Amino acid sequence: MSTTAELLKGAAELFPGEVVTSAHVRHFDLPQGAGRFALITLDNGHDHTKPTTLGPQSLANIDAAIDQVEKEAADGDIVGVGVTGKPFIFAVGADLKGVELLKRHEDALAIGKGGHDVFKRLSKLAVPTFAYYNGAAMGGGVEVGLHCTYRTVSAALPAFSLPEVFLGLVPGWGGCTLLPNLIGADKAVSVIIENSLNQNKQLKGEQVHDLGIADAIFEGADFLEQSLIWTASVLKGEIAIERPVVDRGEAWDQAVARGRFIADSKVHGAAPAAYRALDIIAAAKNGDLQQGYDAEDKALADLIMGGELRSGIYAFNLVQKRGKRPAGAPDKSLARPVTKVGVVGAGLMASQLALLFLRRLEVPVVLTDIDQERVDKGVGYVHAEIDKLLGKGRINQDKANRLKALVSGVLDKAEGFSDADFVIEAVFEEMGVKQQVFAEVEAVAPAHAILATNTSSLSVSEMASKLKHPERVVGFHFFNPVAVLPLLEIVRGEKTDDASLATAFGVAKKLKKTAVLTKDAPAFVVNRILTRFMGEIQNVIDEGTPVEVAEKAVEPLGLPMSPLVLLELVGPAIGLHVSETLNRAFPERFTVSPNLKRVVEAGKRGFYVYDSGKPELDPEVAALLQQGDTVLTEEQVRARVLDAVAQEIGLMLEEGVVAEAQDIDLCLITGAGWPFHLGGITPYLDREGVSERVNGKRFLEPGVASVPA
Repeated sequence: MSTTAELLKGAAELFPGEVVTSAHVRHFDLPQGAGRFALITLDNGHDHTKPTTLGPQSLANIDAAIDQVEKEAADGDIVGVGVTGKPFIFAVGADLKGVELLKRHEDALAIGKGGHDVFKRLSKLAVPTFAYYNGAAMGGGVEVGLHCTYRTVSAALPAFSLPEVFLGLVPGWGGCTLLPNLIGADKAVSVIIENSLNQNKQLKGEQVHDLGIADAIFEGADFLEQSLIWTASVLKGEIAIERPVVDRGEAWDQAVARGRFIADSKVHGAAPAAYRALDIIAAAKNGDLQQGYDAEDKALADLIMGGELRSGIYAFNLVQKRGKRPAGAPDKSLARPVTKVGVVGAGLMASQLALLFLRRLEVPVVLTDIDQERVDKGVGYVHAEIDKLLGKGRINQDKANRLKALVSGVLDKAEGFSDADFVIEAVFEEMGVKQQVFAEVEAVAPAHAILATNTSSLSVSEMASKLKHPERVVGFHFFNPVAVLPLLEIVRGEKTDDASLATAFGVAKKLKKTAVLTKDAPAFVVNRILTRFMGEIQNVIDEGTPVEVAEKAVEPLGLPMSPLVLLELVGPAIGLHVSETLNRAFPERFTVSPNLKRVVEAGKRGFYVYDSGKPELDPEVAALLQQGDTVLTEEQVRARVLDAVAQEIGLMLEEGVVAEAQDIDLCLITGAGWPFHLGGITPYLDREGVSERVNGKRFLEPGVASVPA
């Protein structure tokens, strides 16, 4: 049997670049004469912008700190042990950079076992242990605290989660076993499964306390001081912690069943992590902790050696790193300041854009449209949304008044835009209309102003071609709903200059959007891939495959919604318009579905009705459909769709639409909500052998988003 120290030493050799966390032990007398206390502080020596992580060497440091306090506790030198973090950060879990490097199941097993062996010791000390969640706590950071006897949380804590299932893992250092035994299976399912699969939703300090994870909550300003006063009272017996009895009967089974329903609705069985976590939660009902830890070790090792986790880490790194440093963006020093924004149009999209610019830039925003009624409606929408934020307590009255005063609407573009630095149009998706709008704006806006278009599929270069200064036109394509989807496709036209492009990227950063630079190619990135994807689904339906077979065929991808539900969200008319645009550009690959045309001409909003609560084919749509007699199986449909997508991505990379395959994945994750466990799309196509079948080569090098050979 390897000792913990040997396990961790072996693992540390596999993680050469670990940012090592120290575990400093200091001693002091608790208030109220409660006795001598040891406090372990987790700190990686960097400020809060580099959160504390737990790799093998870090775990070894915690192990050594526990050696020290274990002896002091046994000798009667201390009455308790606390664990806390550096300012603003408790600990954000395992060091995932090292996990990517693992090549063998036994090395992966050592990571799980090493963490358990260290953390378990906290619950076995001769004195009570306390976790003080002073700042961000995720994954292994949360689990350190779960092994302690008591926990306090800061009311200012911004982010607390067990995000492992989101990435393709399970909470494997005690989370799946200890959390349901502490707060009950139902609440544990919410934290471990539901929040994770809900785009990695974070808890705030107050929610951590309300769930019963923390025994007490204190304000951020003097959090540690108040926690230590509370600790003294607990140790002296003045405060007794009473926790509700966990229901180990039918309620536990119902909670696990609810978790399976959530997992099915989100990933449709396509990713194993949620189901492995639920199996462990189900087994934890008997309260046998060691059995649970052993199951966590095995699940962790199996998942670390699987493709979904590697794709999950790849996706996480894309969003956290590449998304913050866009490939091909010009030097940011070239960007010009933006002190006033103009929005052409006052419809729903334009109003959403006005609200976003207003909230993020906090500069004057002026809307224009063709009549006063529309302008008033647009400004009214922005005011109503600000009132909603005020009602929810997201902003105060002073901020609400200030934001409302900054937004206005006028009919005359000269009056509205004469001093604007950035003007974006969100008018009808028709080239002539957009060219006319830009000609009018160019005539009245200052010479330095950026002219941005929110077009989803039209050529930015053609739009700018009739202007005196086409170099200041840039594509600025948002995704709907604007407030939810982070992606912003920034399109460089043929004449766009570096200063205009740099300004666009600077604005995107202030808007807190994930900006990806794309070439001015038809439909740019997301709409081109989705249109090819949807087009192939529509083709098989037109040829004769039943609608439900075509829809079910792509369920194993675990997409956020089925293709035809997505079409409903986009709007069939817009879907048809984009397919027509792409059909003109690439007639050999993009078709225009006659059935979709019929659905649009009949004024239908989608293919489904929801009378029973779930989608069923609308009988009126069914009557419109004219199908051939070629019926494919789900497997055949899936192969056709994936082949089409792989071909399109291969061509886009050859054309230089984006810098690399990574940018395609980043676009699909942040602009279309494609799952992390797919890594976007290219790792999945590589893993399933589709890339090589269609293009003769993988999109990514082996070891990128996959287990290294």
